[in-house]
Amino acid sequence: MSRETIYEASVDYFLTPIGALLEDESVTEIMVNGFDQIYVERRGKIETTNARFDSADALISAIHNIAQWVGREIDPERPILDARLPNGSRVNAIIPPSARTGTYLTIRKFSKKAYTMADLVDFDSISPQVCELLDICVRLKKNILISGGTGTGKTTFLGAVSESIPDDERIVVIEDTSELRLPQEHCLFLEAQQGDRQGRGRLTVRQLFINSLRMRPDRIIVGEVRSGEALDLVQSMISGHSGSLSTVHANTARDALIRMETLSLMSDIEIPVYVARAQVASAIDLVVQITRFAEDGSRKITRVTEAFGLDEQNRYQFQDLFVSRLKGKHPDGSLDARLEWTETQPTFASEPLEQGMDARIKLTEKLWTR
Repeated sequence: MSRETIYEASVDYFLTPIGALLEDESVTEIMVNGFDQIYVERRGKIETTNARFDSADALISAIHNIAQWVGREIDPERPILDARLPNGSRVNAIIPPSARTGTYLTIRKFSKKAYTMADLVDFDSISPQVCELLDICVRLKKNILISGGTGTGKTTFLGAVSESIPDDERIVVIEDTSELRLPQEHCLFLEAQQGDRQGRGRLTVRQLFINSLRMRPDRIIVGEVRSGEALDLVQSMISGHSGSLSTVHANTARDALIRMETLSLMSDIEIPVYVARAQVASAIDLVVQITRFAEDGSRKITRVTEAFGLDEQNRYQFQDLFVSRLKGKHPDGSLDARLEWTETQPTFASEPLEQGMDARIKLTEKLWTR
C-alpha cells in the first residue's frame, strides 16, 4: 500500500463527520467554527448544517493528522496550518489560543473539473466577447491581473484564462497552496513550504519566484500576490517575462494596482514609493474584476479595464473596455447582468492584426484597428 493511499484512508477516517459534505459537489466551502458548529457555502450562499465532530479532541486530531501527512506542524507556537487534502482541497486551520472560541477549520473544496472559459460563459459569469478579448490578450503576452474579494472565484478564473497560453510554451506555476490545473503538458508546479520550528525548509512564494526565473519560463503564473514577491513579479514583467498572470485581493482596478504597489514596498529591497508606482504602471496591462453578488450568490466579471501608465500628476491611468450592466432578474431569480463594450479601443488595438491574429477576431472586430 502506497504512502498516498494510507494518507487518503487516514484523512477520510478522521474527517468522517464531514465526509458527506466533502462528497457533495454543490458544496464549495466547509467552515468548521468549533467541533459542534459547521457551515457550508453552497451556490455562493452560506448555510448551517447538522454535522458535528464528536468532541474538540476529535477535531484537533483530524487537523494534526492532516499536518502530519503533508509534513507540516501545528501547535501553540505555530497555531496556523495551510495544507491540502489528498483530493487537492485547500485546508486552513487555526487552533487555540489564536482561535479564541475553539478550533477553526476551513476547507476550500477542490473542483473535480477544471473549468474552461466556455463553462464560465454557460454559468453567465462572462460574455463570449470578453472571452475572445482575453484569449487575444493572453496570446499577445499582455500582463493580466485578476482582481476580486475572497471567494469570488479568482483562482478558478485564472485557470480558465490560462488555457489560452499556447501549448508550445513552458509554463511555471507558483502557489502558496497548489490548486491550479492547466491543460498544457509543459507545466511546472511550485509550492511554498512552511518549514519547521526553526524555519528550516521554509520556501516562500518570493523565493520560488526568484528561482523560477532561472528555469527558462515562457510564462509565469502566480496564484496570488500577497507580499514582497509583488516587486519581483512586476520587475520581471517589465524586463522580458511578459504575459504573466496573477490574482490579487482588491475591489477595483485602481485598488488592485495600489495593492500591488503597496506589496512591492513590503519587499526587503528598499525603493521609493514613486519608483514602485512607476514599475507597477509599466507592468500591468489589463485588470479583470470579479464580483460575488450577495443577492443570488453568483460570481461574475464586472469590469475589464486597461491600465496604461501614469498621468502628469503621477496617478494611474485606466480605461474600461467592458462594464457589467444590471438589467434585472431572470425568471429563476438569478441576476441578469450583461458585460457591455464601452466603445473604447485598447491602446494596443493594432497589435492583433500586426501579429497575424486575424482569424481569432470574430466577435470583437470593433475593438481592433484594421
